[in-house]
Amino acid sequence: MSRPSRCVTILGSTGSIGVNTLRVLAEHPGKFSVHALTANSNSALLASQCREFSPRYAVMRDAAGAVQLQSELKNSGLATEVLYGQAALTAVASAPEVDTVMAAIVGGAGLVPTLAAVTAGKKVLLANKESLVMAGDLFMEAARNSGAAILPIDSEHNAIFQCLPMNAQARFEHSHLSGFEKIVLTASGGPFRALPAEQFAQVSPEQACAHPNWVMGRKISVDSATLVNKGLELIEASYLFAVPPARIEVVIHPQSIIHSLVYYRDGSVLAQLGNPDMRTPIAFGLAWPERIHAGVELLDLVRTGRLEFQAPDLERFPGLALGRAAAEARGASPIVFNAANEVAVAAFLAGQLSFVQIPAIIAGTLESAVFPAPLTLSDVLQIDAESRALSAELIVKAAGKSAGPLP
Repeated sequence: MSRPSRCVTILGSTGSIGVNTLRVLAEHPGKFSVHALTANSNSALLASQCREFSPRYAVMRDAAGAVQLQSELKNSGLATEVLYGQAALTAVASAPEVDTVMAAIVGGAGLVPTLAAVTAGKKVLLANKESLVMAGDLFMEAARNSGAAILPIDSEHNAIFQCLPMNAQARFEHSHLSGFEKIVLTASGGPFRALPAEQFAQVSPEQACAHPNWVMGRKISVDSATLVNKGLELIEASYLFAVPPARIEVVIHPQSIIHSLVYYRDGSVLAQLGNPDMRTPIAFGLAWPERIHAGVELLDLVRTGRLEFQAPDLERFPGLALGRAAAEARGASPIVFNAANEVAVAAFLAGQLSFVQIPAIIAGTLESAVFPAPLTLSDVLQIDAESRALSAELIVKAAGKSAGPLP
């Protein structure tokens, strides 16, 4: 007798993680069924995905997008129901028939539906690191109360998870790891690892989005180029694995073959290796604790040849230092850090801000924003909104000035 299919909701199915998740699902017909697919604005791609995977629901961000999607699906013969808005996202993330939720909405917009999935006790494949950055304590408390399984999908955190003892994985008791010493997050260094700092002011959005190793969305590609992404990942790792920031290091590894490492007190160092392809951690999360084929070429160490490592240059990439400071401060600081970065990156991609001003906007917002530690989700959302407003004000003040750090 065949095992019943696992029912999956994908939050953010038209982004790079969502697309790769569907590629993995297509490798295993009959093993998984799709309950819902959601998108921000790409109705054409979502319609194509609906035709292939026949979800029960398709959710757009707003009413206009839903109307467009309904038009795209007209005469398709599908029974897919089109919905829109945050309430619909929350509903498809927490539906009783859903086993697994891929949380891949980019940025703070993913917090509420992802937290709904955690509160409902789902197996949550966490690709939306901002959920933990913004609401780490609330998020982990909700997981403990509901019994939700949180499987990190970021390649670095997935690697750490794979390097933990199986009993710690299964029970999520990361704070009680026997013999644990430290975590090392690897970073490719992005497209500007060797670019002279004096050229940063002339960097274009197209250059910043051209990652040397990974195929990713524009926002996360810019985060990788500034190394802010590593600051966000440091915060995420601290919450997810209950590890103080002082015991988390970052190392530049240009080949992106070793995805992260865990050091133990007896001198052992466990690392997870693989080709840089997000289908590997996605397949791991979907099948855990089993292993399934991901469609990824196996790593050839001889062809790879050499693995290089170096310390990050915090003077050239101050975003990483700002992320570590936010991780150490806890409270509202990670929320402010994330909000300021999202606003600054959006302005950079829109041509309103230079590349070198992104960390300057973050630093200025962190300096200006003074909030008490959040106690509720409403507190988190309010701090996020006010931090975004502060960042927007700083960007307006920067308008017309020459590219460079804000005074």
